[in-house]
Amino acid sequence: MDALPPALVDQIKAGKVNLNDPATTLALLKINAVVGVTGFFNNDGSLKTIGLQCAVCHSTVDDAFSPGIGHRLDGWANRDLNVGAIVALAPNLKVIADLLRVDTATVKKALMSWGPGRFDAELDKDGKAFRPDGKQAGTIIPNAFGLAGVNLHTWTGAWGTVTYWNAYVANTELKGKGVFYDPRLNDPKKYPVAARSGAWNVRNTPDLVTSKLAALHFYQLAIPAPKPPDGSFNKDAAARGQMLFSGKARCASCHVPPLYVEPGWPLHTGKEIGIDDFQANRAPDNRYRTAPLRGLWTRLKGPGFYHDGRFKDLTAVVDHYKSTFRLNLTDQEIADLVEFLKSL
Repeated sequence: MDALPPALVDQIKAGKVNLNDPATTLALLKINAVVGVTGFFNNDGSLKTIGLQCAVCHSTVDDAFSPGIGHRLDGWANRDLNVGAIVALAPNLKVIADLLRVDTATVKKALMSWGPGRFDAELDKDGKAFRPDGKQAGTIIPNAFGLAGVNLHTWTGAWGTVTYWNAYVANTELKGKGVFYDPRLNDPKKYPVAARSGAWNVRNTPDLVTSKLAALHFYQLAIPAPKPPDGSFNKDAAARGQMLFSGKARCASCHVPPLYVEPGWPLHTGKEIGIDDFQANRAPDNRYRTAPLRGLWTRLKGPGFYHDGRFKDLTAVVDHYKSTFRLNLTDQEIADLVEFLKSL
């Protein structure tokens, strides 16, 4: 909203701007008002090409002006963004179909299965478009704040730290012109698509990515987890929940305060946390990462909890652990624990 000229603000308030019109999108791109998207224009004003940044998925706005228009919030996952639906609109999906060795109808089916707030960053490496049970294989776009002191960046294990994932996404997902190397992806059994495509060893001259990685890393680590709004949780219940978190509920055995993740190597098998191992087995270490909990309240609006959103709310998450670890928690204790999680 800070990039909008006063005249345009007045027009939007008066309902005179059709925000669904592509011409409006072009006008907004020209004034650099679209978070995470840069438009490059020809001399006649026509759009030449588009550039995407980390922010297209890992930043949003606070809706201070209206839904979808506000002050920029860096590091907040854009969980309104339907990446799959946008990609499915591409006029030519044959390049993806050929890469995956399927037809375009299958590509569209996979893309449309993700839904808002999800993305599958392994699809172009292992070709697994769906889970064995037929459900979508994408994961929830993660927040990019509160990562200082946290080892490993993604939902699943041992891909690498924040800066590894920056290079992975910049080169293999956003198709930036840089250098990326990970020989683990040169595995024709586990990562057949990456082994065929050479995505494990990307070399571009000139390298336009690597020089940006250090500064990007510093910036990401400097983004603190946002504090929950006043009145968004019950303080008395949260205080009781904090005692349960470090005591009876045993949450702190993995989510160690004040990082709320395990210092060191925070990885667990699906069996250890009571779920299937499909997504874990797509990762090099075949494990799930213990998720840091700071800013957990930002996920309350959806699309759910855990890597794929399988639990609709925090109560469902606590119920899962109550069952898995046979915790003797009362309904009141579960409610108190949820209030503490909302306070982080």
